Amino acid sequence: MSMGTRMFFALLAGVARTLMNVVVGKEWHGLEKLPRDEGFIVVPNHCTEIDPIVVGHLLYNQNIMPYFLAKDGLFKTPVLGAVLRGANQIPVERSGAGAGKSLVAAQTVLDGGGAVVIYPEGTLTRDPELWPMKGRTGAARLALGTGAKVIPVVHWGAQEVFPRYAKGFKIFPRKRVKVVVGDPIDLSEFDGHAADKATLEAMTEVIMAAITVMLEELRGAKAPTVRWDPAAHQQSSHGRFVERGSAGHGGPDASSTPDVSNTHDAGTTETGDLQ
Repeated sequence: MSMGTRMFFALLAGVARTLMNVVVGKEWHGLEKLPRDEGFIVVPNHCTEIDPIVVGHLLYNQNIMPYFLAKDGLFKTPVLGAVLRGANQIPVERSGAGAGKSLVAAQTVLDGGGAVVIYPEGTLTRDPELWPMKGRTGAARLALGTGAKVIPVVHWGAQEVFPRYAKGFKIFPRKRVKVVVGDPIDLSEFDGHAADKATLEAMTEVIMAAITVMLEELRGAKAPTVRWDPAAHQQSSHGRFVERGSAGHGGPDASSTPDVSNTHDAGTTETGDLQ
């Protein structure tokens, strides 16, 4: 990372950390499990749009520079795009000739001893109760190609500050956000395997299972036995599936969607994927 980028990130982190310390109380566990002097992959759960601030705060406070993979469209927005580019974060093209460039950039970060943060779900969970849903294979592909350690990080509480797809923050009363760092996920059974669809999907399920178990312990509850699959509910695998701040049902067959009361969310689960 260049000196200019490092200074920009330090300024950005200073603002973000100050705001987070004011708005929420934090409780961090397992910090000793973060690798030192080597590159590694961080795989968090994804239940609110402020997840990156929560995870980035924890990593940066341990003198670990986080590099997030974020959809390329965010890099084109006037303000957020300038921030992401200035902080040298990694854009992800979901399709086309540039789809693999993000993994090349991520491998460069890992080779340099940095931490790459990949949300294996690919987008905010669609699960009505915010449990981890079916994962995508980007984290598995990077892990298989680099041999880097995969560190699960789960958090709970941030969704009370900024509910999924909300229009604003809910800062009163002051919330507490708990974050837990887990042991490296054992993916040794896949050593030497080709990066074929079956291998990557199997690795992804191991990753999602590890995250889910940790989140169950953190929340003190059991996740559904069947992981939420957007395709099975006629939902797109990326983009918003409810209007921001919406609390109503929508989509072509919303009448068949259970009416789940959810105090953690900005709205109920939608069958349609409104983008």
